[in-house]
Amino acid sequence: MKLTIPEGYQSVLNVQQTEQAIKLIKDFFQENLAAELRLRRVTAPLFVKQGTGINDDLNGIERPVSFPMKDLNEERAEIVQSLAKWKRMALADLRIEQGFGLYTDMNAIRPDEELTNIHSLYVDQWDWERVIAREQRNLEFLKSVVRKIYSALVRTEFLLCEAFPVIKAELPEEITFIHTEELAAKYPDLTPFERETKEAQKHGAIFVIGIGGEMPNGEIHDGRAPDYDDWNTETVNGYKGLNGDIILWNNVLNRAFEISSMGIRVDKEALLEQLKIRNAEERKEMLWHQKLLNGELPLTIGGGIGQSRLCMYFLRKAHIGEIQSSIWPNAMIEQCKAAGINLL
Repeated sequence: MKLTIPEGYQSVLNVQQTEQAIKLIKDFFQENLAAELRLRRVTAPLFVKQGTGINDDLNGIERPVSFPMKDLNEERAEIVQSLAKWKRMALADLRIEQGFGLYTDMNAIRPDEELTNIHSLYVDQWDWERVIAREQRNLEFLKSVVRKIYSALVRTEFLLCEAFPVIKAELPEEITFIHTEELAAKYPDLTPFERETKEAQKHGAIFVIGIGGEMPNGEIHDGRAPDYDDWNTETVNGYKGLNGDIILWNNVLNRAFEISSMGIRVDKEALLEQLKIRNAEERKEMLWHQKLLNGELPLTIGGGIGQSRLCMYFLRKAHIGEIQSSIWPNAMIEQCKAAGINLL
């Protein structure tokens, strides 16, 4: 358990106002996101069959929640950890054309999550995916999509500030792009998170490009599974990666604050190379991987945007438990109560 108590913290909205504001943020942002990226809403699964390769294994070490299914001969199902792979299958099944995509409300359980101000056992996010052309698998297209998402964030913050004048706008008009290799060269003595914090504080909003692959200094900025985001393709100036994170500066917690992980997804060549790098070539035999290798899945870009995380940022909350109802250690509950942090 890690808990930060901001000095002199006091929520700017009471519980009733907070609930009203959460609805406003979620309704407005998802409509703007859908319009910007031409996404259609679909219904998402809560669980998938174990062993199919469809579930997201995040950094490869997190244990999914699983259970036996009585009427399916005790086969096991897994609660999803995200829908990074399922969405691509859905695009193929729905025959969604190039330039369009889908989004969904994803609810997940991540039992191995370390509980902090911003991490919960319960995850809720907008999972989205869009079909792209072969020629769009490049850095400039990735940046163009990031800018569209960011513009929806800026509009949402403006609407919220108009509805609740006690909240003041903080987002800069533009988002700043920086590669993980650039951060490592700029701050060689800092950890990846400390590098993000420095840049986020400086610019207000950044997109860190190339997360998952090994950098020239031998480091990996942060973990990524080898079979959804493309983190190994070379782009410009020797940099690698067609993925990244949207990170904002959080004035309440005084830290970098990730609200989205996204990227251009692996094609056949990138999948094979990244599985080889991670010594995970046995995955090639799984259902999802076979579909990709056989050309049955479209080329896509996609990601997830944390719903509670985004509301926490916009409403200037100190703890994600002020936005969502979850389970917390007793010690955390007591410390938060004493500090005026109202966990739902």
